[in-house]
Amino acid sequence: MKKSLPAFAALVAISSAAYAQSSVTLFGVVDAAARQVKNGSAGSVKQLASGSNTTSRFGLRGVEDLGGGLRAGFHLESQVNLDTGTADTTKFWGRRATVSLAGGFGELRLGRDYTPTAYNTFTDEFGIVGVGSRGIFSYGSGSNLGSPATTVLRADNSVGYFLPSAGGLYGHLQVAAGEGVVGNKYIGGRIGYGGGPVNVGFAYGKTEVGGTAPDFKNYNLMFNYKLGAATLYTLYDVKDWSPRKTQDLSVGVGIVVGVGEIRAGYTRADRSGGPAGSGFADADDSTRLGVGYVHNLSKRTAMYTTYGRVTNKGAARSSVLYAPPTGMLGGQASSGFEAGVRHVF
Repeated sequence: MKKSLPAFAALVAISSAAYAQSSVTLFGVVDAAARQVKNGSAGSVKQLASGSNTTSRFGLRGVEDLGGGLRAGFHLESQVNLDTGTADTTKFWGRRATVSLAGGFGELRLGRDYTPTAYNTFTDEFGIVGVGSRGIFSYGSGSNLGSPATTVLRADNSVGYFLPSAGGLYGHLQVAAGEGVVGNKYIGGRIGYGGGPVNVGFAYGKTEVGGTAPDFKNYNLMFNYKLGAATLYTLYDVKDWSPRKTQDLSVGVGIVVGVGEIRAGYTRADRSGGPAGSGFADADDSTRLGVGYVHNLSKRTAMYTTYGRVTNKGAARSSVLYAPPTGMLGGQASSGFEAGVRHVF
């Protein structure tokens, strides 16, 4: 019995050391803004909006050191609608739900995750949300060109591989099983370089939509450049569901001024291939103009204000609300102004 006590103590010590190398973090963002928008003949509406600077969310993430440079991790993240106190009830962990193994070989990640083409769009002047963001076109209504593709932003049932960090080079490969759901079967990849003032990346993705219909394809090129207090943001994003096609060219800038940042961006969405009146015909183009200012009260808290305007031609119905409201007609303009507070925890 006496001989077993030291062995038991050693086991406890080893177990304690292992647990000490594990960590679980609760994190999130709470963001709300007072907003007024006008969408053509649908009229004006005043709102309290959630997530106009950064999407409101909460989540859990953790990592365990397995030794030998190998780590296990998980990430569970859910969107919160701060204006109503509700969560995404369709997919509770709908923003991301992954488990992973990482080491010198890179990272192998399984679950619901962002697609490689989506990762290329995240580094924009408005953080891809709000009435001034290019996200209006990247993920808004009709971004899948009316196809059944569900993979414009995220993919279910995915297996992803991320290259290890190597002198600024980064890469991502992803495949997603359709599991009998039309528009879920996906394959894509991303390669890029981020070093010094430059961040450039190219991504491509293809989604099978079933039957004899053509695949939905998305590819984009992102180039950002930091010069002193200013950062240039550019993105050329193409979505193709033959014969429908849209080509979005975005240019933006963020300029740090003291504890704040001035933001401005422009996008031209050039659509083609669809029948007249569909919103995807040659004449159904749109442009986006956004300007805003973020004032950082601390590292975690900020106040912000943004103005955005979308101009539509033909039958196009793009809206600063991402989805056009009932009553808005093709070719009508959409505009919005918002002012809010964001806190990160």
